Amino acid sequence: MNIAIFGGSFDPPHIGHEKIAYQVLDIVDIDKLIVVPTYLNPFKNKFHLEPFERFELLDNLFNSDKIEISKFEINQNRAVASIETIEHFKRIYKPHNIYLIIGADNLKSIHLWNNFEKLNQLVKFIVISRDGYEVKDDIIQFINIKMDIKISSTTLREKFDLKYIPKKIQQKVKQLWKKESKEL
Repeated sequence: MNIAIFGGSFDPPHIGHEKIAYQVLDIVDIDKLIVVPTYLNPFKNKFHLEPFERFELLDNLFNSDKIEISKFEINQNRAVASIETIEHFKRIYKPHNIYLIIGADNLKSIHLWNNFEKLNQLVKFIVISRDGYEVKDDIIQFINIKMDIKISSTTLREKFDLKYIPKKIQQKVKQLWKKESKEL
């Protein structure tokens, strides 16, 4: 069995996240893609949408037998390092290969991740690149998948635009944004 872990804040989930998941399934030999929303990103000090709200949005967004949405990190009620998540799923699934999906923007600091050397031994990286990020394999070996969507959750939070939210979760995101006193 081959699994892929797609972690992130997903704050909010957007069309880029959706496209990444399905494109990885199309390109890489994966039996199960596990989407793991963070409770809190280890490199951030706050979130915008509550963790369980983001989980529900992802659960409504993805409708595939090959995609599982996991509460593992949310249930820890704290920031969780990637190595901890990888070890958790390795115990559960005992996969032949574990892929870790990351954005190209993470490459420059990946060596600073908690227990990076062990992580690098346990996983095969899939790097999602986009314009503006140079992709070099001098720190890690990886599969590169180029995406053409020019959106990030950070940009989306700054300039909220529903066109970047998948149609099946647009209304729910709009409700949550209003509830959190966010401007639309």
